[in-house]
Amino acid sequence: MFATPAFAQTAGAQSGGGPLGFIGGILPLVLIFIAFWFLMIRPQQKRMKALQDAVASVKKGDQVVTGGGLVGKVTKVEEKFVEIELSPGNKVRAVKSTLTEVLPAGGSKPAND
Repeated sequence: MFATPAFAQTAGAQSGGGPLGFIGGILPLVLIFIAFWFLMIRPQQKRMKALQDAVASVKKGDQVVTGGGLVGKVTKVEEKFVEIELSPGNKVRAVKSTLTEVLPAGGSKPAND
């Protein structure tokens, strides 16, 4: 009703571009995936690998941050758990895989107040 038979016949003939039409249609998607890989996925994998290495090598005296936001000093390291001292006399046990950051035992220098 809205399209005449002449338009309907020519529309099918124009869309058949052969294999170049398929490659031209998929090429932008491939380029977008490559850009995402180098800008987002690959750096995230590197950060995760570095965090896994740091958590695996955590030792007594390191300062850690847990996934819940607790900050403390490691007092005991087991295979799957660490004991963290949040304040003098206040210790908690945490699963190693929940650690989000590991700071070396020396820490950073104090701020000039």
